Amino acid sequence: MSLIVALLVLSFLIFFHELGHFLAARYFGVHVEVFSIGFGKRFYTRKIGDTEFSLSVIPLGGYVRMKGQDDLDPAKKNYDSDSYNALRPLQRIAILFAGPLANFVLAFALFYTIALAGMPTLGTKVAKPMENTPAFTAGILKGDIIRQVNGVDVQTNRTLSEIIAQSENGLELIIERDSKLIRITLMPQMIESQNFFGETIQRKMIGIILDGSYRVTVDYSLFSAIGEAWYLTLDASQKIAQGVQKLIEGVVPMKELGGVISIVDVTSKASNESFVLLLFITALISVNLGILNLLPIPALDGGHIMFNLYEMLTRRVPSEKIMINITIAGWALLLGLMSIGIYNDINRLMAP
Repeated sequence: MSLIVALLVLSFLIFFHELGHFLAARYFGVHVEVFSIGFGKRFYTRKIGDTEFSLSVIPLGGYVRMKGQDDLDPAKKNYDSDSYNALRPLQRIAILFAGPLANFVLAFALFYTIALAGMPTLGTKVAKPMENTPAFTAGILKGDIIRQVNGVDVQTNRTLSEIIAQSENGLELIIERDSKLIRITLMPQMIESQNFFGETIQRKMIGIILDGSYRVTVDYSLFSAIGEAWYLTLDASQKIAQGVQKLIEGVVPMKELGGVISIVDVTSKASNESFVLLLFITALISVNLGILNLLPIPALDGGHIMFNLYEMLTRRVPSEKIMINITIAGWALLLGLMSIGIYNDINRLMAP
């Protein structure tokens, strides 16, 4: 059952992405010939208006085929009034960007729902103070719960970390210990730690390790949930974009690259845990699809945007030979990355 849920989630995300392209294309008067979820042989097709809506046997992608656009043959063009090629480059870019934008909008909506529903997040209970740090010197103990910093109530690790990072002077903490409140004053210092990608960095800290099992649920109003959803969407986008950069730089090894099997596996496990966690994972995957589709690889939206930017800036269309060669190279790169991801997924599944 969890596998079915995972495939439905993936198909829904693909549908939403392609819906963005479809709506933008129709807005600019472009005839959409096919709207397909999945690749390969179609097992269900229904024509609505002038568009064939299809479900195909391989549910690992999808596409919107517009009149005058053919990824398999980029030299095949049509300049009728309802064709993609009849549009100005900026209009084409708007259609191409609409797919990733739909993924970001969906992620925001899901994060907003999560904020309203409430998702357990890491609290501020101390597992242990690190030796020779401000927290250790000030007498913070295992089991202490940090309730307030400089008069500001704190519930989550994120809020606590932000206040510490932005502080310029000493901190006054209110600690809950054995149902009593204790006031502790200390000065944060730059401490060596690791960032999200395992790189060693210097960060302003007080020197505590938090209890990962202590979770809290923050209540958001209809209005404050908007800010939380915006933060989560931006944070996920930045981390995924940085992850791609670190992969290119070699900071993140290629063996960490995951494929569709990992996506299905993670989504399946989330569906078994809770509905809110499933929404959270779905939102992350949606952001991931949005970011990856903007990469300047010819087989992706970002690659097509790159071609149109070239045309807009130079006022000339790339030659057919260049278009074909670059597109073939793009497909080869994309299929290579997908193969590495699937290979890594299989190795993880087979690992003892």
